[in-house]
Amino acid sequence: MSEPVALFTTDAARRIDAQATAALGGDGYALMQRAGQAAWHCVLQHWPQARRMVVVCGPGNNGGDGYVLARHARQSGREVCVLHLPEAAPRTSSAQRACTDYLAIGGRVEVTLECLQQADLIVDALYGIGLTRAPEAADITLIDAVNAAAAPVLALDVPSGVDALSGNVPGAAIRAERVLQFIVPHQGLHTGAALEYAGQRLLAELDLPAAAFEGVTAGSLRWAKPVLARQLPRRRLNTHKGESGHVLCVGGNHGSGGAVMLSAEAALRSGAGLVSVATRALHVGSLLARCPEAMAHAVEQASALAPLLERAGVIALGPGLGQDDWAQSLWSAALGSGKTLVIDADALNLLAATPQPLQRAILTPHPGEAARLLGTDTATIQCDRFAAVHALAERHASVVVLKGAGTLIAAPGHVTRVIAAGNPGMAVGGMGDLLTGTIAALCAQGLNLFDAASTGALLHSLAGDAAAAEGERGLLPRDLLPPLRAFANP
Repeated sequence: MSEPVALFTTDAARRIDAQATAALGGDGYALMQRAGQAAWHCVLQHWPQARRMVVVCGPGNNGGDGYVLARHARQSGREVCVLHLPEAAPRTSSAQRACTDYLAIGGRVEVTLECLQQADLIVDALYGIGLTRAPEAADITLIDAVNAAAAPVLALDVPSGVDALSGNVPGAAIRAERVLQFIVPHQGLHTGAALEYAGQRLLAELDLPAAAFEGVTAGSLRWAKPVLARQLPRRRLNTHKGESGHVLCVGGNHGSGGAVMLSAEAALRSGAGLVSVATRALHVGSLLARCPEAMAHAVEQASALAPLLERAGVIALGPGLGQDDWAQSLWSAALGSGKTLVIDADALNLLAATPQPLQRAILTPHPGEAARLLGTDTATIQCDRFAAVHALAERHASVVVLKGAGTLIAAPGHVTRVIAAGNPGMAVGGMGDLLTGTIAALCAQGLNLFDAASTGALLHSLAGDAAAAEGERGLLPRDLLPPLRAFANP
């Protein structure tokens, strides 16, 4: 499917749940039964040999879903135990009804943790999507016991302890092999710390009437490989290099010449028709030896940059730039050019020193750079990556690519996009320089800034995944260049 996948906030999910309940006659238990039955079908599909199951139930409706699943499993002949803490008996009317129906067929309930050690499968129905704080001490003991057990874990809706809105994990959380989301996918499971816990994400839509979704819009959109075919159509036969744009890469201060070289080569491999480089004189020979297709220029004074800025359509600003007087003079000249800017690395640090809204700019910070731009710390950025990328986009009136696990792209007036690719091997110096060149090349080829940023981030991440086929550890930025070209031609 070439269309992005809609992801939803917890408020939207609750609204859909309420409207679905109303559409089903106002009986919340009817919706709970659908969820529990869908969970049972998931067990049959993925763990058909599991004979001994432990379903960990909390006091809310997520626990109720677990009781329904436990009833279906027991009726099918499985050995089932529901585990809940002594103070976590069902509290909602629907969950109480689900528990009653489970007990009515001889269902077994335990309040001690020993049963976890005999399980073939553990089902996490502890919290659901409502929890945003760290678990309390008794729950931490339970979560740790689930994680220590040998059995795989199926989480219902969200792994307990993970914030389904932001992806934050404020304390202990259950590590699930699979997560079965109900009705809609939750945006928080696609970025940040949540990726460590969510495993394979599945969806049970529960066959709800259209009325359940009235007035509800997506919180974000998940971008994956099939989107590329729409974003990067084949070029017409009668084309020329000028139609693919001219990128100028500005950077490469003393000791950092490799950064701007990587950016320039990525721009060429991503399809830019012309790529110029403005760098220290010391780096020109090395750059030409590595990449003769790039037009390298020695720029020791900002005045020498002016004619290069005039000829270029897009400026990739920041790779290896530094923050000394030379860097600041080139930064000021590029900022005053009126050209489209893709801003990375030390150019972001210079922006943090003099915050301002920008015209026609794409910012590409990693969490540390984002923290400097917002005057906070990296941990705060990572606690709510969605809030951080929105704040950056609004503050600088720009498109923002917040890099990291589950890269996010935001811009004023647009629905945020989440990149469904990338791997830990890409956490190495130079990867961001490639991304800067890639995005700049797509801007030069005519994509609007939001699409260029999103498509560039997806291309970059897909290339990283392809390059990591031989192993994530030791992955180098230049390993991405061959697959980058391949993915740029879907």
